Parts: sequence; structure tokens; C-alpha cells
Amino acid sequence: MTHRPDSEDPNAETQYHLDVGPDGVAETVLLPGNPERIDRIVECWDGYDEIAHHREYRTATGRYDGAPLSVTSTGIGSPSAAIAVEELARLGCETFIRVGSCGAIEPGVSVGDLVITTGAVRQEGTSDEYVREDYPAVADYEVVSALVAAAEKLGYDYHTGLTASTDSFYAGQGRPGYDGFEAAGADDLLAELRNANVTNVEMEASAILTLATVYGLRGGAVCTVYADRDGGEFRVTGESRAAETASLAAHLLAKMDERKAEAGVDRWHAGLSID
Repeated sequence: MTHRPDSEDPNAETQYHLDVGPDGVAETVLLPGNPERIDRIVECWDGYDEIAHHREYRTATGRYDGAPLSVTSTGIGSPSAAIAVEELARLGCETFIRVGSCGAIEPGVSVGDLVITTGAVRQEGTSDEYVREDYPAVADYEVVSALVAAAEKLGYDYHTGLTASTDSFYAGQGRPGYDGFEAAGADDLLAELRNANVTNVEMEASAILTLATVYGLRGGAVCTVYADRDGGEFRVTGESRAAETASLAAHLLAKMDERKAEAGVDRWHAGLSID
């Protein structure tokens, strides 16, 4: 059901950057970076309405297997992703799932596989504006559980692990800059992260997870691997896998919430079943 905050709530106004009001979004929102990726995401839904498209923020709301959900593009990077989370939270959204692409740095993770984030290295500056640097960026375990269950049900190859979120696609991810420029420490960056069992790199997850946790909301991320940084392969493939996995996870989360309410508990646990 679409979330409708009290009309007297000062936060329940059309949001400045998103150009979306309180009647326009569901409680669960998928967050791709690219506005064009929304077309791929809604292909697997029962139906949808496009609500707004302002700057990099494009929003649609619909249903997947009967469960209401929305999707809002965030643009590239944590600063714009944080704006999306801020304004969606003001509209009553409670669950945020990043749906994106990434580079894999762990051996054995192939192009086209999915990476489901369990926590993130905060190698971006946006979350530092909110909370001390030693505060962890962790995915909500209910969201992780739903994403894993969705990937299993769909039969997609997936991995769970830590994600490094950076502010730069080039220098911040160990790639050379213009004219061969190399940032200090770039040569050792991926090896250092790999040694610490970090699975992949991208640019938004840690800010989304940090803000969700700070605000008492649910956050998670699933990304399709486009770049195998260990093997040197880059290929745009499998984009729909992350989209369908996140959409099914939203449906499963709705079922989990219903089961929690029936059992009179606040959090999902192994003793509950949604079958």
C-alpha cells in the first residue's frame, strides 16, 4: 500500500530534488543510479506509473507480484544518492535497496554475477558528513536475507560480501586518470581491499546503508558485476538480474513483514516462515 503521511506533517510536501509528493511512493524503494535503468527494472513489474523526472531523479511506482514498490534513480555517486534517501525518507519510505553495477575484485566472481552487500567500506565523503568515520555501514539483515532468497529462487549466481564505495570511478578505484595520471596509493588499493576480503567496488552503497541505519530504516544493495578487476574483463551484461532480484526481494520483505505482524514480533528470525 502506498504510504501516506499525515497531511499536517511538514515533511509530507513535494520534495525539492525528487519532485515527488507523499502520495507518489511506496514504503519500499529500489535505487538504481542510471535513470535509464528504470525501464529495465519496471519490465518485470505487474504495472507502474511514472511519477516524476527531475534532474537525475526519475521515479516510478507500481507493483511486483502484488507488492507495492517504487524506484528512484539517484545519479552517480554518494552525494546525490544521499539526497534521494533523505527526501524519500521524508515521504515515509522505510526500505531502500540499491540496484546497480559494480567491479568485482575477489577471485571467482565473474562478469554477470550478482553481489549482495552485507556491509560497506566508507571510502566516500558523504556519510562522513552525517556520522563519525568509525561508524559502520551495514546492510539490514532482513534485506540481505530477502535478496539471497530472491537470487536463489531465480537461479542467479550470486555472492555476499563487503563492498567498497568510492567517490571516484577512476582514481578512487585504482584506475589511471587522464593522460596516465596515477593517484597516490592507486597501485596498491585493490590488493589492499582484496586482502581484507572486500568483494566489489562501486559508488553509492555505503552512503545509502549508513543513512538508513542512522535513521532506523532498512537498507541493502545488489549489483551486477560488469567489471572483473581481477581478470581484466569488462562487459555490460545481466542488468535485468539485479533488477528482478531486488523486485522479488521487495515482495519477500512484504511477506516477511506480514508474518512478523502475525507472530507479534518486531524482527525477522529463523523461527518464522513465509511459505
